Amino acid sequence: MFVTGDLEIIERKVLRGERLTRADGETLFACNELSWLGALADFVRKKLCGDEVLYNVNCHVNLTNICVSRCKFCAFGRSADDRKAYAMTLDEAVNLVAEASRDPNLVGLHIVSGLHPTWTFENYLAFVETLHAKFPALYVKGFTGVEIQHFADISGLSVEEILRRLKAAGLQAIAGGGAEILTDRVRNLLCPKKCSASQWLNVARTAHKLGLPTNASMLYGHIETFAERVEHLIKLRELQDETGGFRTFICFPFLPKNTALERDIKQTSMFDDLKTIAISRLMLDNFPNIKAYWVMLTVPVAQVALSFGANDIDGTIHRENILHDAGATSPRALAQDDIIKLIRDAGRIPKLVTEAIR
Repeated sequence: MFVTGDLEIIERKVLRGERLTRADGETLFACNELSWLGALADFVRKKLCGDEVLYNVNCHVNLTNICVSRCKFCAFGRSADDRKAYAMTLDEAVNLVAEASRDPNLVGLHIVSGLHPTWTFENYLAFVETLHAKFPALYVKGFTGVEIQHFADISGLSVEEILRRLKAAGLQAIAGGGAEILTDRVRNLLCPKKCSASQWLNVARTAHKLGLPTNASMLYGHIETFAERVEHLIKLRELQDETGGFRTFICFPFLPKNTALERDIKQTSMFDDLKTIAISRLMLDNFPNIKAYWVMLTVPVAQVALSFGANDIDGTIHRENILHDAGATSPRALAQDDIIKLIRDAGRIPKLVTEAIR
């Protein structure tokens, strides 16, 4: 597509492999040339990743929905006396993974949870130790920067010591959630009981120092501005320059159903979703993987996103709770054959990932 002015300058930068600036990012979010954006992001995707699309066969383990944070954008968290509240026992977690392990291709676990008001760090640590001991062939990716900071706060241990103990128990990578938008304005309004932006980044920095790869995410489409989206991406890019420890970036469109923001904010459009994924690929020039998370995007949009810079489609999930409580209309799981088909139908090559690198 023919573009002029600032967009033409940005296009030339991308084609030459030059880094985009903060102003460039804001210009891209302000533009509505979606097909041009997609083509530019797809050019970068092909140059960096080729035609392979990553996926895995994984099982989500959501330990509890009882949470002290009660963020305004969350439909998952509950108070302890809520009739829908739950807290898994060790046996229940083992049984869930045993059920998922009937699939001989299962390769990993994704463990995330609420911030339970009475559980200690040792309670959470026991889940990692037990699941790793019972299922040693499965990689264990788990806990977000928010959870890691919470463990430090309630235990009196440093973030580094928390991560060392989790790693010794079998944790191999840190999940990317909890970043939301990495500006204190947004966090103070929507999730004031969670860790700050600098604390989230510090958890990632510390994990990278210890050899624990992490993912990173962005929850968009609520009260943030386009400038704050760009600020978020730049903070991640700067930390990746410093450590090189991020493996995958995931865009999470905000799902308002059953949240405190349901009456005020409408769900993002496919246009915004595809634009955000494309701009993420262009701005995050040092991230190897951009994920089209089918659970939140829906399967059709995630498939289209493979032509907007994404090279990762997540995995089979087995059973997802957190996002479906917020009204996600996607299935709670996908069969491996379905994932392979949707990747091939998009003209890409499926690649099964068997390690906790994304």
